[in-house]
Amino acid sequence: MPAAQSSRNSPDQPVRPIAATLVQRRQKPDPSSLVGQGKLDEIVEAVASTNASLVLFDHDLTPSQLRNIESRLPCHVIDRSQLILDIFARHARTREGQLQVELAQLEYQLPRLAGRGRAMSQLGGGIGTRGPGETQLETDRRQDQSSHRPHQDSAQRRPPHPP
Repeated sequence: MPAAQSSRNSPDQPVRPIAATLVQRRQKPDPSSLVGQGKLDEIVEAVASTNASLVLFDHDLTPSQLRNIESRLPCHVIDRSQLILDIFARHARTREGQLQVELAQLEYQLPRLAGRGRAMSQLGGGIGTRGPGETQLETDRRQDQSSHRPHQDSAQRRPPHPP
């Protein structure tokens, strides 16, 4: 699971080797972290001993599982879906393909915005900023939804490709 390889590397950057691979077989996934506490402790130790910059789960994580795991680890955590979206984003060549990948990434990230630290809950004030009582989380959701709509509209307006 822990890996030092980053999916966000540009094509000309060298790929860093996988620092460690941990496997767990469970009858039923732990609802709070997918893996049990013991295995999560093992992952924390592996990350600390290898200085891994990324932990990759070969399973889809719920937003709450992702938050719980990230709260224990000093590095970035991604799951299978995020890795696939990152790969598609890296290889999208046409404008339409880039828009479709960006739309998919926004839809994937929207439920995962909650609980991103204290900065998300701080209030803003002043002219041209978010209004009183609007948190950073609400602002980010509004911006994601507003950037999400044009992508949906352009994807729906595009005529089908001829055979």
